[in-house]
Amino acid sequence: MPVHLITGAGSGIGAAVARRLLDRGDQIVLLARDAGRAREIAGSFPGASTIVGDLAQPGRLSWALSKQALPDRIDSIVHAAGVVDLGPVADLPATLWERQLAVNLVGPAELTRLLLPLLRMQKGRVVFVNSGAGLHAHADWSAYAASKHGLKALADSLRAEEAEHGVRVTSIYPGRTATPMQERVHQQEGRDYDASRFITADSVATTILTALDLPDDAALTDLTIRPRG
Repeated sequence: MPVHLITGAGSGIGAAVARRLLDRGDQIVLLARDAGRAREIAGSFPGASTIVGDLAQPGRLSWALSKQALPDRIDSIVHAAGVVDLGPVADLPATLWERQLAVNLVGPAELTRLLLPLLRMQKGRVVFVNSGAGLHAHADWSAYAASKHGLKALADSLRAEEAEHGVRVTSIYPGRTATPMQERVHQQEGRDYDASRFITADSVATTILTALDLPDDAALTDLTIRPRG
């Protein structure tokens, strides 16, 4: 039975991926930032396992994982966690830069590093849920876009480095998706939120499962998905 480790499974795209994998009988391990959140997420996904590690504190991930029982195998990591805080460069304080870079970039890099031995054993897959902001930066999106541009670079480098070990790496670039994060973005932009205008989280999950399910002779490297119309 394949084992998938998923970040950001508390809502949005991560939750949609976790539900799809669990429903088809795969084993899922969900990363939570603290014990309380782990209990909350576990209650939403009966049968799932949880581990605790805060992506906002990448330097503590190694210590956190060393204190817990990890699965014997990991077939994939799906990096779906993320945070966003908008604002012009002139106004955005260092704390918000640091938080977005930690959760969106440095945390995923460190978590991947720590789990690479298990991934190599299975010739596993790493999926980074990036963003359209990882390809194009707009006004007020500097910190978030910088973190996502960095995530693309991380994925590209990791793909080249791990090819010899059979580890395949995919970047997914969703356009605006109907998630709680998108609702928060609209609040920051001062605009009304209409979920019907955007991609559903389940549609993005379908693209992620496609990357996970490709035969071993193929790899999906980069995929952009946009709202219709």
